[in-house]
Formats: sequence, structure tokens, C-alpha cells
Amino acid sequence: MATMLALATATAPVAAQGAPIGDDAAACTSGTGSAIRVNVTGLKDRTGRLKLELYPANEEDFLKDDRDLVKEGKFFRRIWAQTPASGDVALCIKAPAPGRYALLFTHDRDGKNKFNFWRDGAGFVSTAKLGRSRPKLEQAELTVGRGVTSVTIRTQYLRGLSGFAPYTG
Repeated sequence: MATMLALATATAPVAAQGAPIGDDAAACTSGTGSAIRVNVTGLKDRTGRLKLELYPANEEDFLKDDRDLVKEGKFFRRIWAQTPASGDVALCIKAPAPGRYALLFTHDRDGKNKFNFWRDGAGFVSTAKLGRSRPKLEQAELTVGRGVTSVTIRTQYLRGLSGFAPYTG
């Protein structure tokens, strides 16, 4: 299912989106290496910073502390970007090679670099509602090919007792 989702989103139109932002923006425009272009939708507001984190696609390493992953010699990558004041939002993150990965997006609205459950937003390549439980690996998995893989992530925020869901304004 995640593979089908990743393949379907990889062919999403890119021309409608603006130039990618973030620490790895050049990776989506250079035409070399493997990268993921993330078209972000559903931001609650234009405050704070945006973050992408790329993990190995296995249960043991998904959402594991980056210091532990690095200490164990495993791949981990994080990029940041200021939230643009207006317009479409596209981020880019480099992947080490084609393969399977798990991708997390967060909207750090207060800019404190710590996820605030009550305030911040999150998203994965899956369109499933996040709810109240820890996200599942299947929600974050995608296949990255050679070149740029394009996906769309719809941001979700805490919506009362039912947990995280897309912001509806």
C-alpha cells in the first residue's frame, strides 16, 4: 500500500508548486543524486519553522533518537526551513541512495525545536488520519528512486479528543 502511494505521488504535478526551500533545496534542482521533494499542504498558519526527517524504513529505527542512529552507524537526515509568509510550500531532502525510507514532516510553530503536542503539526506520506497513537511505520514509508521523488504531505494538528487530523480552518 505504501509503495503504491509513493509511486502515485511520485508522478504528482510539480510545476504548480514553487521552488523547494530548506537546507537541501539544491538537491531537488541539480539533477544529481536521490532526493525527495515534499509538497506541503494544510498549514494552520505561517509561523515558525518546517522540518523534514528521513529515517531507515524499519520498526526499530523509525522515530528513534538521531544521536542513537548516528552512534549505531545508521542513516539519518534532518533539514529545516523557515515557514514562508505565503505561497505554495515545497521542501527538499537528500536521500543517500535509491531505496526505502520513512519520512516525517513537522511544523514547529513556536520555533523551539521541540515538538509541542498541543500546538505543532505533523504529517506523513500516508493520507490516513494520525489520531492519538504513535504513528505507524507504514504511514511514513516511501520508495525513493534515482533523481527526485515527489510526494505531497497534508499537515495534521491536534483536533480535540480524537487526536491529530488535517486542519480545516
